[in-house]
Amino acid sequence: MERCAARPAAEEERRVRANAREYNEKFQYASNCIKTSKYNIVTFLPVNLFEQFQEVANTYFLFLLILQLIPQISSLSWFTTIVPLVLVLTITAVKDATDDYFRHKSDNQVNNRQSQVLIGGVLRQEQWMNVRVGDIIKLENNQFVAADLLLLSSSEPHGLCYIETAELDGETNMKVRQAIPVTVELGDTSQLAHFDGEVICEPPNNKLDKFGGTLYWKENKYPLSNQNMLLRGCVLRNTEWCFGLVIFAGPDTKLMQNSGRTKFKRTSIDRLMNTLVLWIFGFLVCMGVILAIGNAIWEHEVGVCFQIYLPWDEGVHSAFFSGFLSFWSYIIILNTVVPISLYVSVEVIRLGHSYFINWDKKMYCAKRRTPAEARTTTLNEELGQVEYIFSDKTGTLTQNIMVFSKCSVNGHSYGEVQDMLSHKAELGERSKPVDFSFNPLADPRFQFWDPSLLEAVKLGDLHVHEFFRLLSLCHTVMSEEKSEGELLYKAQSPDEGALVTAARNFGFVFRSRTPKTITVQELGQAVTYQLLAILDFNNIRKRMSVIVRSPEGKIRLYCKGADTILLERLHPVNQDLSSITADHLNEYAGEGLRTLVLAYKDLEESYYRDWSERLHRAGSAPEAREDHLARLYDEVEHDMMLLGATAIEDKLQQGVPETIAILTLANIKIWVLTGDKQETAVNIGYSCKMLTDDMTEVFVVTGHTVLEVREELRKAREKMMDASRSVCNGFSYQKKLSSKLTSVLEAIAGEYALVINGHSLAHALEADMEVEFLETACACKAVICCRVTPLQKAQVVELVKKYKKAVTLAIGDGANDVSMIKTAHIGVGISGQEGIQAVLASDYSFSQFKFLQRLLLVHGRWSYLRMCKFLCYFFYKNFAFTMVHFWFGFFCGFSAQTVYDQYFITLYNIVYTSLPVLAMGVFDQDVPEQRSMEYPKLYEPGQLNLLFNKREFFICIAQGIYTSILMFFIPYGIFADATRDDGAQLANYQSFAVTVATSLVIVVSVQIGLDTGFWTAINHFFIWGSLAAYFAILFTMHSDGLFRMFPNQFRFVGNAQSTLAQPTVWLTIALTTVVCIMPVVAFRFLKLDLKPELSDTVRYTQLVRKKQKAQHRCMRHAGRVGSRRSGYAFSHQEGFGELIMSGKNMRLSSLALSSFAPRPSTSWIESLRRKKGSEGSGAGSPGCAADKTLRI
Repeated sequence: MERCAARPAAEEERRVRANAREYNEKFQYASNCIKTSKYNIVTFLPVNLFEQFQEVANTYFLFLLILQLIPQISSLSWFTTIVPLVLVLTITAVKDATDDYFRHKSDNQVNNRQSQVLIGGVLRQEQWMNVRVGDIIKLENNQFVAADLLLLSSSEPHGLCYIETAELDGETNMKVRQAIPVTVELGDTSQLAHFDGEVICEPPNNKLDKFGGTLYWKENKYPLSNQNMLLRGCVLRNTEWCFGLVIFAGPDTKLMQNSGRTKFKRTSIDRLMNTLVLWIFGFLVCMGVILAIGNAIWEHEVGVCFQIYLPWDEGVHSAFFSGFLSFWSYIIILNTVVPISLYVSVEVIRLGHSYFINWDKKMYCAKRRTPAEARTTTLNEELGQVEYIFSDKTGTLTQNIMVFSKCSVNGHSYGEVQDMLSHKAELGERSKPVDFSFNPLADPRFQFWDPSLLEAVKLGDLHVHEFFRLLSLCHTVMSEEKSEGELLYKAQSPDEGALVTAARNFGFVFRSRTPKTITVQELGQAVTYQLLAILDFNNIRKRMSVIVRSPEGKIRLYCKGADTILLERLHPVNQDLSSITADHLNEYAGEGLRTLVLAYKDLEESYYRDWSERLHRAGSAPEAREDHLARLYDEVEHDMMLLGATAIEDKLQQGVPETIAILTLANIKIWVLTGDKQETAVNIGYSCKMLTDDMTEVFVVTGHTVLEVREELRKAREKMMDASRSVCNGFSYQKKLSSKLTSVLEAIAGEYALVINGHSLAHALEADMEVEFLETACACKAVICCRVTPLQKAQVVELVKKYKKAVTLAIGDGANDVSMIKTAHIGVGISGQEGIQAVLASDYSFSQFKFLQRLLLVHGRWSYLRMCKFLCYFFYKNFAFTMVHFWFGFFCGFSAQTVYDQYFITLYNIVYTSLPVLAMGVFDQDVPEQRSMEYPKLYEPGQLNLLFNKREFFICIAQGIYTSILMFFIPYGIFADATRDDGAQLANYQSFAVTVATSLVIVVSVQIGLDTGFWTAINHFFIWGSLAAYFAILFTMHSDGLFRMFPNQFRFVGNAQSTLAQPTVWLTIALTTVVCIMPVVAFRFLKLDLKPELSDTVRYTQLVRKKQKAQHRCMRHAGRVGSRRSGYAFSHQEGFGELIMSGKNMRLSSLALSSFAPRPSTSWIESLRRKKGSEGSGAGSPGCAADKTLRI
């Protein structure tokens, strides 16, 4: 495979000449090859080893290995370190190699896609990676765009083409792009082969919605804009073919510029471990210095007297040098305070947790046959510490499927299905959907559940007929009929598609359009309306209208738009009907439906002629054209007659509201970052219960300048603080004001939400304003960022990571979410309808948002709990094991002699104590999974990092040191005067070593039994099996047989049998065990009784429930009653109306169609949270009945 070209130096402008590879190559532009992998065959070993030895622990163990190779100071065999070190390095290298293999595989899959490139006047099949800047390539329908292209020509009239940009901005509605007129006729390869135009444009950047450049051709220059560009990642739709000139390739494309770089992710526990390893190493050095000084003093004062039979080693000429060598010997002996087996065990536990996620049947989607997948093994415990979730909207929270759900016509609401008792029928209780078999042109996929609406159509209700007539006429949808009766609608937005499809099924079928006509089949009768004008939609007008002339010659304006806009423009006679419709709109909005109001107005012929002439003059005005048109539109769209309203459901994924509610109870803050428009995002916010009518205020920030945005954020903070002042007494409020602003905002009363647009967010993320934005946002319960670019998503995540020091999780399903997923501590990919880019970049993936609840509250919480318990126990048992050497040093002349034999030292962490702690780390749980979901507050200790921190670490090592003191001095004191059964002295080095070792293994085994909260057969087998293995190996090592074979290696022959046969030894072991364990048991009983944790309370509740008869609570579904708010949302773009009226997007077949004949919590957590100073909003107070959306 050709190597991906390196990026050249930063450009100031880009010059591209068509069909001139030699000219373009002198600029050294990047090729179209992409590379996301980290290694190749040559660099893997050195780069991977370099990365691994950046871990403090690996460097530490390498240093110890080097020391053990020096015979003058080594008191342990080198294999005790090199074997586990090589094992750890190998396991990690294999894992990294596997991950990178899949990255190579993904890169190859993309780079080897085929594209048709015009070379030498002939179209040739080339791999994507061989496409170069300046090449002309041909795209066909449903193909991905290979690079950022300047559109030259297409199969559509006027050089139009339709694209889907889901991979870029998450929107699945089609967008239109148009070639500049001068290149539209370059439709065949012979003409394109002679095209030698030169483009001078902006350098590569990440702005998806902007492009500026100029085409120079035939001594003329033509301005270029974003409307002329096809970006990599888009898909060509409903366009047979198009040709494009490659402007940006590979890493220079806007998609790759927004993708962000892959970051090495590590958990907070990993970072803490690095700090602790340094502290332990410092502690180790201190112990070594103490013992070395002791050795030097002993050799100077005592050892010098015994030179005859205890001479110094060769090369040692002074007590000081003896102490120096002793220092290094003790560093080797005491290194087991952090054994390398700790890191092996951590990787094994993480691997086990990853498999639990992969095997979880409750996170398996049968519909898509997609299981949950842990794509990394290093972040599992971080899942139990998440405080902020950043979510995409389209395809993540929603299915991106619009469904015509309800409507109000002439004051009558349709769409509510009732049972026999006139109660609202639940989903499972509904009867069969409405039968549309009477209509041969009905869409079989459309479903509606209220038969009364179809009955009204059939009975000839004029208002209902006019309602659906409006829906079939007032839109910008294009229609194709590829075969008899098979209609295909090309809707610019899914909203419009849903409305036109609804009208189609109820008998008003939009058949075709020309620039001047629209043909509708009304209840089987073809009717052609003359299209006089389209008053186009935009985000300021929030409405669109059409003016049509009926076959009878009547001129009528049909309008649809936001309720807040249209209800003000109605004729006064509509007052009563408007009130009823407003109630229906309020009900629909309360259910999270997207609403539009429909109205009409009859126009006099004379008025229309005069208005039309003024419209023509305004459209030709050289200056302020938009303002003139807006005034004329506003003039004619007044005194309209109300028809009714529509309610469309942007279908949420199953379980989204419940998941968000439970995650919120777990004190997880959820921010929605979407490329969608504001109204749509806000409506989804209400649908999924992020926003509620009970909120005190919803702040909307829409400023276009730095000053405007700063002022809007300031007003929002002031309003929150004013509300706090009104409910606080003067003393407490003044006290708050004395602290920093965030502390004030933490204590606000009421629940707030923040909605901010992409252009405002760009200013808010600037260095001098980012802290103000973050303070305001973190004081709100919900945050929604609209119209954001992929890079802005990543910047928001980075901002929270930078200032809040909290664990962040990003979840999305499209390529536009990749940068955010890579930036967050944890990235989750939804395997949805927008490709697999998000999944490939993620750390975890599954098919539905609702599984996030289980991933965090069950797997994440358990992983964090298990890892913390594992680490606490591991440090305890190793300090208890190692510190015995320290105390022994004071009684062996500081000679670096070990208490235990070297085989016990080698096997202690590998055999005797490894499996029980692994079983606890993999299987332990404090409460069952059902209780984890039922009590979200159980999640908070992870957010507060309560279970393993510096304080807990010191408690563990203090317990370990306490155990080591008793472990050494109790046998030492007893053995001083003890005798054997035969009267001989019991005390000797070998008997003492066996007694201390046996006591240690028994004590740490009992301790892990106390620490284990969830017993399985595996736990029993590992704990008692490890004890049995210890005694079996002990007796084997001290047997005559091994001594005869290896007399120099196994010198403790017969010692275990003789020592453990003495009752005094067993009494010593029993006393040591009781004295070590009883304080722990007493402390835990007292803590459970006096200050129980929430998990203790839940366990007690569970025990009580087992003794009582289970009671099932009946869940009632109650409709939300709230304040009046608009449910308006319309994901539409400006410009389609003018395009249709110009006829530029019409095919000949579409024109011909018009002539067709008709066809048939708890207090301790709260206090800790206040100490930590984490952001959270106060308890919500019921809001007033006014509109609570504050537009600043």
